[in-house]
Amino acid sequence: MRAGPLLLLLLAGCYNPTFVPGQVACGPNRACPPGLVCGPDDVCVLPDGGSEDLALSPPDLSQAPGAELSTPADLAPPPSPFLRVSGPRIVDGHGRPVRLTGVSWFGLESSAFAPQGLWARSLSGLLGDVKGLGYNFVRLPWSNQLLEETSRPVGISREHNPDLADLTGLQLLDRIIAEAGRQGLRVMLTRYQASPAAGATGLWYTPGYPEQRWIGDWVQLAMRYRTNPTVVAFDLHNEPHQPATWGSGDPQTDWRLAAERAGRAILAVHPELLIVVQGIDSAGGAGYWWGGNLRGVRSAPVRLPADRLVYGTNDYPSSVFNQSWFRDANYPNNLPAVWDSMWGFVFQESDPARVAPVLITGFGGRNESNSDKQWLTALGNYIMRHQLSFAYWCLNPDRFYGGILLSDWTRVSQRHGAIQPLLAPPLP
Repeated sequence: MRAGPLLLLLLAGCYNPTFVPGQVACGPNRACPPGLVCGPDDVCVLPDGGSEDLALSPPDLSQAPGAELSTPADLAPPPSPFLRVSGPRIVDGHGRPVRLTGVSWFGLESSAFAPQGLWARSLSGLLGDVKGLGYNFVRLPWSNQLLEETSRPVGISREHNPDLADLTGLQLLDRIIAEAGRQGLRVMLTRYQASPAAGATGLWYTPGYPEQRWIGDWVQLAMRYRTNPTVVAFDLHNEPHQPATWGSGDPQTDWRLAAERAGRAILAVHPELLIVVQGIDSAGGAGYWWGGNLRGVRSAPVRLPADRLVYGTNDYPSSVFNQSWFRDANYPNNLPAVWDSMWGFVFQESDPARVAPVLITGFGGRNESNSDKQWLTALGNYIMRHQLSFAYWCLNPDRFYGGILLSDWTRVSQRHGAIQPLLAPPLP
């Protein structure tokens, strides 16, 4: 329904009951209604210099056409397109629980400065496969070196991707995010390593890329995508491990403190992002996968806004490394207790000040041995029982982890069949 003219004046901020009756104030920061101009006395007048009796007294808005539009419910801002946290769950702008169930697509973090597979397929085709297979977000690992002007992507077919030619790494990232958004996918960015030469490091900084650069690059990306709801989460550093500590208080090694410093800086410019903080490998008297051990949270939780904080963990089968729990006589029935002890307690915490979601930032394997299949079945059951979010590693054909796509970057592996039942609907 159309709002009446007086209601529109009120909503536009043009009606001023303290001004001279019959006149509407105007000025550098107050425009006149359509058809009027601002006169020399800062009063709205007709273009020929006359005046118009616009408001002789404060209007009775209850009688104005379209008055129902002025109710608080109608004037409330629309729900945010970004996601947030409520207790142990990630929720949408309406407060409805959602699950991020995606796949990692690596390559931007490498010396190619581009996701793998663009030599064989178009960007739209590959992301179309991600969408068509039922994943609702893409996890993109990147390196700090990617953001440098001299970092030029290679290994991209001009035939399949003519529009991606001659871009910088950051421009390519823009194009990937834009295409993901066009296809209805969300994106999580993961700082995988400082540079390809540095490789995977336990700490979040290196001699060539100090902490200030790490935080500064995150802030740059937060500024760049702060109005783009396709980008929903920043995963601060992939797989922290020794010499990283948790809760030690040492500013050189305490990953929890570093995550707080980076998280606060990011949220200062983009307060609607989810901040994902992975664990470390050794904490609470136990060793675990790199980035997977969250036992330190019991005594030293990350101090970031509760509606923004998501913890991350990583879990893999015996074919990646034959951990002690794979050799337990009760395997695989022992696995839920292992997960509860290492990271599952966080989302099952009864203290509202400590409870938070846990997103499995990396899990995967070739899924060929009986042990691997038992592990994946048990983890899948655990994911569904607790309605967890995850990013499967990986989309890429990978000789070590397998991957969702086969070596031609077109055919789909049997591994997707095991993941498909775990997938959640598309995100709103």
